[in-house]
Amino acid sequence: MSPRSAKANEEMRARSRERILLAALEVFAEKGYHAATISEITARAGVSRGLLTYYFPGKQDLVDELLDRYLDEVSGILAVTGTPDERLAAIIDGVLTAAALTVPVQRMTLSLVVSPATHPRFAAAESRQEERVAALEDGLRELFAARGAADPAVEEVLLRSVLEGVIFKTAVYGEEYPVEPIRRRLYALYGLPAPAADLPGLPTRRVDRMRAGRTADGG
Repeated sequence: MSPRSAKANEEMRARSRERILLAALEVFAEKGYHAATISEITARAGVSRGLLTYYFPGKQDLVDELLDRYLDEVSGILAVTGTPDERLAAIIDGVLTAAALTVPVQRMTLSLVVSPATHPRFAAAESRQEERVAALEDGLRELFAARGAADPAVEEVLLRSVLEGVIFKTAVYGEEYPVEPIRRRLYALYGLPAPAADLPGLPTRRVDRMRAGRTADGG
């Protein structure tokens, strides 16, 4: 049997790396950063500890990679084109869709943000993306200025606060959180034309009261 080509070896390494990251994300989402162990991640990924540490020497390296990817994806969502109204609608849709379809990422992020012991880890990831985050904030302010807002800076902060709140609520309540009705309420709030159809994958159920005491692990 002939040896594998360099390309085949590279593809195999890439698949192993992605399998490790997916397993780490699942374990972090289920257990939180501190409770998660390298042994659990290697077992979930089906790889040896040596292979994991070859790519990621420790848990912090796994979290850094996952957070960097998450922030990259958010940047991509906000980099949309069109009229100011079209851009705002696309941003709302993109963020809410990502929140609904990437619940494990949101749960991992939430576990890092709410704990004083791990919040600096999330802050460090944001710091590595400082220029991109600043550009996104400036872009949102320019968008609201183009829409004629009296104070674009306040509008930027308000929109981010609302969307971040929806993201974290989705992480806690999962499919019970009514993302699609909230999407439509946001369209109305900003004077956008009502959506012609629901977005695929967004929870549509309407709830009168979220169950008290529910946690991100479903308890």
